[in-house]
Amino acid sequence: MTADDWDEADDEKWCAERRETVREYLARQPLKFGAIEDEPSWYVAPYVSVWAVESVAHPGDIGWWVICGDLPTDYALAKDAPTPREAVAAFAKRWQTLSGLMEQGKSHPDMTVGSPSNAAELAPLLKARAATLADWARDDSLWD
Repeated sequence: MTADDWDEADDEKWCAERRETVREYLARQPLKFGAIEDEPSWYVAPYVSVWAVESVAHPGDIGWWVICGDLPTDYALAKDAPTPREAVAAFAKRWQTLSGLMEQGKSHPDMTVGSPSNAAELAPLLKARAATLADWARDDSLWD
């Protein structure tokens, strides 16, 4: 399928699949979370989606952002990045740091992507995703 063939039905299917990925991912994480929004707060299909997840401590408020798509699925506290755009920038910065450590054969104290045995292979991929996210976070045309 090419970008020209992509339509609204493809968007809806892709978003529904990403929401399920987010649900499964969060179920494996050591955190308590509330409802996942029905639609992403921001997305560029079929590459990336950012999802608002309700706070358990403050029902009705966003507690977490989860990013998923053609990149690692990850979460961030909404208090550290109050908007989807700020969350995208935060993921970019985090992944830039992590990819640099991976390139050096070092580990991050709080997160991993893949296993240490394939860090050299994954580091450039993560670095490229981080650069793209950083570019998108700076691009006013992608944000309301």
